[in-house]
Amino acid sequence: MSVTDGDAAAAGARADGPEDEAVVTVADVHKEYDLGGTVTALDGVSLALAEGSYTAVMGPSGSGKSTLLNLIGALDTPTAGEVIVDGENVADLPERERARLRGTEIGFVFQTFNLMPRLAAVENVALPLVFAEWSRRERRERAETLLSEVGLGDRLDHLPRELSGGQRQRVAIARALAADPEIILADEPTGNVDTDTGAEIMDLLAAARDRGNTILLVTHERRIADHADRIVHVTDGAIEEIEPVEAGE
Repeated sequence: MSVTDGDAAAAGARADGPEDEAVVTVADVHKEYDLGGTVTALDGVSLALAEGSYTAVMGPSGSGKSTLLNLIGALDTPTAGEVIVDGENVADLPERERARLRGTEIGFVFQTFNLMPRLAAVENVALPLVFAEWSRRERRERAETLLSEVGLGDRLDHLPRELSGGQRQRVAIARALAADPEIILADEPTGNVDTDTGAEIMDLLAAARDRGNTILLVTHERRIADHADRIVHVTDGAIEEIEPVEAGE
């Protein structure tokens, strides 16, 4: 069973359960860019993410997937509509508060890893904890623990260039988990790794979900999206369909 066309927005707002359980609410969001003319990236999108839910977003290139992720991640603000994250309207927050939200409540995993090239793996993982005002000793201990959990306990002091693509992505996931954020946003996390490593990355995200993290995953691959509870199909900046994923798919 799926939700299509005009029903998609309403279904998105209730698909994960009661509204008061949502850690993220996207309400009739529009996003436009002036690129020598108005380009509409999102056109009236509504979606809710409940605590501990796992949602995948699929769609062709340019459909608005990454724009949606950036708005929820407080990296940008909507042209119209509201993005509520952990009870706060992102557009109403000054940049300093948006940075705090990104540093403490949201963990990011990018296709291109986005690691600091001159920092060792353990330092990259510890970086979000600087903004969270952890002590140096606490940061080091937390980073070492997380790197051990993702199978890189013997790579603590390696620079990103000394790691494989899969190892770098595991460092990125450990970094995303460092401050124990409520929400993990993953933008094509398996895009730059081989199939076996991609499966390992998805296992790590599944483990994060099992610990209670709320996950929003953007992907082009159906086999990756099938790890989620539901798939939100986006086309031309709008939600076309919200598809529940059957257990075992």
